[in-house]
Amino acid sequence: MPEENYDFMMPNVNFFGPGVVKKVGERAKMLNMKKVLIVTDTFLRDLDNGPVKQAESSLLKADIAYVIFSGVEPNPKIRNVKEGKKAYIDNHCDSIITIGGGSAHDCGKGIGIVLSNGDDLPALAGIETLENPLPPLMAINTTAGTASEITRHTVITNEKTHLKFVVVSWRNVPLVSFNDPLLMLDIPTALTAATGMDALTHCVESYVSVNRNPITDAQAIQGIKLISKYLRRAVANGHDVEARTNMAYASILAGMAFNNADLGYVHAMAHQLGGQYDAPHGVCCAVLMPTVEKWNIISNPERFSDIAELLGENIAGLSVMEAADKSVEAMIRISEDVGIPTNIKSLGALPEDFDKMAENALKDGNAFSNPRIGNKEDIINLYQQAYKA
Repeated sequence: MPEENYDFMMPNVNFFGPGVVKKVGERAKMLNMKKVLIVTDTFLRDLDNGPVKQAESSLLKADIAYVIFSGVEPNPKIRNVKEGKKAYIDNHCDSIITIGGGSAHDCGKGIGIVLSNGDDLPALAGIETLENPLPPLMAINTTAGTASEITRHTVITNEKTHLKFVVVSWRNVPLVSFNDPLLMLDIPTALTAATGMDALTHCVESYVSVNRNPITDAQAIQGIKLISKYLRRAVANGHDVEARTNMAYASILAGMAFNNADLGYVHAMAHQLGGQYDAPHGVCCAVLMPTVEKWNIISNPERFSDIAELLGENIAGLSVMEAADKSVEAMIRISEDVGIPTNIKSLGALPEDFDKMAENALKDGNAFSNPRIGNKEDIINLYQQAYKA
């Protein structure tokens, strides 16, 4: 049963809507930022009138100095964090602004962590391991999926071991987040699909999590409704402002839900898949979700019946178990519609790696809130099923 007492975490201030990126400078000034390290990637750095250029303009108007670190890679690595820390120190920065999707936000959080809590990032993996606050941090989001701009999760890949690890702490939550759907119009179709499916996974796992509560339920429910209605549209036409706006809301709602209800085996397993093969996180989640959630159904079929209906399935006249099975069919259908691969074999997965991946998945911070308790053999079997799907 969910805990009767719980806390609820998100940034102190959150800006939503077209054009809110213009408020970055004034908010940075209110936080007394003097020299900002902008953390982003080379694509966004060079994009004409893109989010980085717009943030720069806003900072200049507020008379705030900045330097750009554009060394963020997909699935950010420890080396990216170390390079970012060096840029921060060498340029005498006092604050961080992340611009991008989950990779930029996670890298920026990672930089903040090592600046104040020591260089050994892997040793800090786990829940509430941080003793010291990060430098002042704001996050400008450009994708509708990870919601890292509002969460306490920092996901980093150890490039030497190919292991993804998560540092979960209230200290990681940015002070201010910005979600401007106009910054999302030029996102490639494949990224739109992957991040959208990541948001759906957040909603589903939050809704069935053992740590759920009435507040996170409301957020997950609304998030699923919006994704069911607007993800296909956003993939079909990236300049559909209504679809982009509603997917941004869905992502935020999903982030608020899982930031407080936590996730489950889909994310615990996806982290190993993404770390081992450097595969896109949202795709890893989307490919694993039907297999894992079908296995999870017996833990709470009523909740999965709800999910089926929220995803547009007609469950009239069906038993609870029949309706619950429809939720998995709906997950597969939306995934196929937006062009997600059907199995993990297509991502380069190798069966000989499943033993190690399963062992590490059970250690992942997300594993402990899954509604059905499994062992190593169960997780290996789930990887094998997803491989053959």
